[in-house]
Amino acid sequence: MRLSLRFLLPLALVLAGLAYAVIPLVDTLTLKWFVRDLEMRSNLIGRMVEGPLVDLLASDSKTKLLNYFHRIIQDERLFAIGFCDRDGKLAYKTLTYPDSIPCDGTGTLKAGQTSLLRLTQGDVHISSVGIEGNGRTWGRLMLVHDMSWVQRRSSDTKWYLFYLFAVIGGVISLVTVLVAHLSWRGWVAGVRAMLRGEGLAAVTGDQRPDAELHPVAQDLRALIHDLEADKRMRDENQMSWTPATLKNILHDHLAGDEVLIASNREPYIHNWQDQQLEVQVPASGVVTALEPVMRACSGVWIAHGSGSADREVVDARSHVRVPPDNPAYEIRRIWMSPEEEAGYYYGFANEGLWPLCHLAHVRPIFRSSDWHHYKDINQRFAMAIIEEAKTDNPVVLVQDYHLALVPKIVRDHLPHATIITFWHIPWPNPERYAICPWYRDILEGLLGSSILGFHTRFHCSNFIDTVDRSLETRIDRDGSTISHQGKLTAVNHYPISIAWPGREMAQLPPVSECRTRIRTSNTLSSAHRVGVGIERLDYTKGILERFLAVERLLELQPEWIGRFSFVQIAAPSRSKIEEYQQLNRQVLASAERINARFGREGYRPIHLHIEHHEPQDVSTYYRGADFCIVSSLHDGMNLVAKEFVAARDDEQGVLILSQFTGSATELPEALIVNPYNIDQCAAAMHLALTMPPTEQRARMRSMRGIVQEFNVYRWAGRMLMDAARMRQRERIVRQTGARDGRAITGGRT
Repeated sequence: MRLSLRFLLPLALVLAGLAYAVIPLVDTLTLKWFVRDLEMRSNLIGRMVEGPLVDLLASDSKTKLLNYFHRIIQDERLFAIGFCDRDGKLAYKTLTYPDSIPCDGTGTLKAGQTSLLRLTQGDVHISSVGIEGNGRTWGRLMLVHDMSWVQRRSSDTKWYLFYLFAVIGGVISLVTVLVAHLSWRGWVAGVRAMLRGEGLAAVTGDQRPDAELHPVAQDLRALIHDLEADKRMRDENQMSWTPATLKNILHDHLAGDEVLIASNREPYIHNWQDQQLEVQVPASGVVTALEPVMRACSGVWIAHGSGSADREVVDARSHVRVPPDNPAYEIRRIWMSPEEEAGYYYGFANEGLWPLCHLAHVRPIFRSSDWHHYKDINQRFAMAIIEEAKTDNPVVLVQDYHLALVPKIVRDHLPHATIITFWHIPWPNPERYAICPWYRDILEGLLGSSILGFHTRFHCSNFIDTVDRSLETRIDRDGSTISHQGKLTAVNHYPISIAWPGREMAQLPPVSECRTRIRTSNTLSSAHRVGVGIERLDYTKGILERFLAVERLLELQPEWIGRFSFVQIAAPSRSKIEEYQQLNRQVLASAERINARFGREGYRPIHLHIEHHEPQDVSTYYRGADFCIVSSLHDGMNLVAKEFVAARDDEQGVLILSQFTGSATELPEALIVNPYNIDQCAAAMHLALTMPPTEQRARMRSMRGIVQEFNVYRWAGRMLMDAARMRQRERIVRQTGARDGRAITGGRT
């Protein structure tokens, strides 16, 4: 007991002295942090209200402006608002604005400056934000924040520190007494052994002390290496996501690792066009995101060779180097006969899995012949990956529902590979998924993945529930992992997006010219209002429901007849499938019926274009329309919504978005609708056509910020960073296991 007190009393004194010194320092630092937070907050508020405030100042409406100020100060931390005009006069203020804060004189704050002031009610923080707009400076917005919450937080922090030091003191005391007790017992045992003549061998077990410490040192070095690696993996929210960012991730975290990609669609297609060889780059978000990865690591992209000239340009191993102007990586093309493509692609993938996973009321069709082709083609893709792998632990990215069996086949041959599979369409609930006769085979195939990605958390939950009902597995729902046959699969959500900025944006004409172009090409007047819908001709996109909404709009709001037209661009898709042929006929008939009902000479309410459009033409429609509607009946994400937002750098235009798309959770500022509710969709169209420019700007500005931050490079980068972390852990586990095996063998010897 006396020995313990000798340790504990000095420890208590040291901790008390540290607490006495640290608490005032923490109090000062806490105040600085909160002041900095208020400065950032004031600047953010100033930028957010600048547009609407300029409009109100220009209208010189004092009542509206004061009402606007009162709505802003509903924030519990914002105490008062004042506005100083260019002449240094306090033009507008809320009732709580202190008279001791001047707009002119020596004590006034210039734009961008901040200050602390003590009032009778307590301390306040004052920030002066310059307001500019319409080519002129309007004055300064004075934001006054209440600082009482800072004082409460500071008091709470002091108590937290007091409790922290008390807990630390207790833990250290307990550990100190325990270690001292154990050390004393060990020393006594050693002395007794030496007195009995047994020596240190009896204590150490015939091992040298340095041999015992060697594994501890290795563990410590591994821990330090892991911590340094995690530190280098910067917080993704602080990164600017560009193609260069993906290259940096590869160089920093996957340096020297082999990367292979497998997808049904190839990034470059070679076709014959009037006896001339033409290279086509498909408009695909996956290609946009993953090609920088391929360029950086000189990997191999394995894909179906579907172009009419694809066979003529490959070498004996079915390889071709791309891009043609500056080759940086290779495509390995997979060949199929027309019968195989019909069974694998048009049959099982798009007549079976596609309607199975989309709640669009189309019956999935499963044929055993299609399943056999699907298995054969998946085996062909997997063996190509195995043949192309130069190491036993490549990073393999498998894309979409066409290749669901590939991960397990690759895992069986390359057990150390890191396999990332992304499922680009929704995952249904367990009851619906069980319709598929071979549902267990598909689940086992996907669980060969190291990481399995979906667009939304909801789809991840559906997949985990499906596995739970279908297979013998161990599931960690908190960690979102599935253990099957000794292999662990992480199920994560990675919302896909578009490139920002897009390649076409720099070459597009101004919005005014785009408005003129799309009206001229559809023989409409310059003042005519236009809504657009742009997608593949697919039964999941809700095109028929959209036309019914246009019809209902003209019934309820007849003033739009002759003044509004809807332009539908529908790219032909999967025209070999009967459901798509029938949809084509229904869409044409619906457009003709509505045009016959409401049209007249020189006017059609619906302009239907069932044809392919180049990306630049599509962007022109985005920029020139008054609104864009995405009325999908079910969609994993839907990138049309994000493309429309990205195209509107004028911050105008309205997005009408189905609640059954993944994008609806990311873009709440859109007009969210149920596409089955025709009246609601018609009302949304009317609201879009009558929405004030200020509201359009506020909604569009917010959505553009989201799309810019969560772009397609972030989608790919997050998967690669997760893969890098997983590979680091696996390397440490393998090294530790090998070391432990050597230690056990040595001990037995």
